[in-house]
Amino acid sequence: MCTNRAALLIVLVVALPWRVSAQAHQSDSIVGTWKVLSYIREDIPSGAKSDVMGAHPAGYINYGADGRMMVIIVGDRKKPVGPVATAEEAKALISSLISYAGTYTVNSEAKTVTHHIDVSWDESRTGESFERTYRLDGDKLTLTTRPSKDPVTGKESVRTLIFEKVK
Repeated sequence: MCTNRAALLIVLVVALPWRVSAQAHQSDSIVGTWKVLSYIREDIPSGAKSDVMGAHPAGYINYGADGRMMVIIVGDRKKPVGPVATAEEAKALISSLISYAGTYTVNSEAKTVTHHIDVSWDESRTGESFERTYRLDGDKLTLTTRPSKDPVTGKESVRTLIFEKVK
């Protein structure tokens, strides 16, 4: 009986700090599902800022504990008038979409996350890797691109996305 209590005490002393440590790590981690709040483009060198996907983008990014990630973001858009989108409506819907999936790696010292893309909605990003800096502030995650050519405007810019943790 005394041996069982001693063994239980040892297990609790060893396991409890590990559980607290794992919980603390999770709260400092980007792992989880995040809802997009804003997506801003800052043109270089003018510094002019604009909404990439309109004032009210919708979507999510998910970083899994297994090292896989997915993102889908849609911009302000109208629903098709009829039961099936016209060619013009379909083109507008597709042009207001960003979606891709793959794996990710985190450099916690540099505060960067790199998306290694396996598949993308328009195949333009498939096979590419994109590094973003990240900042965690409570339940907010900010991702910022390196200065690069904007895929829509073709101009040098930095894009910043702000997400809120889904609970």
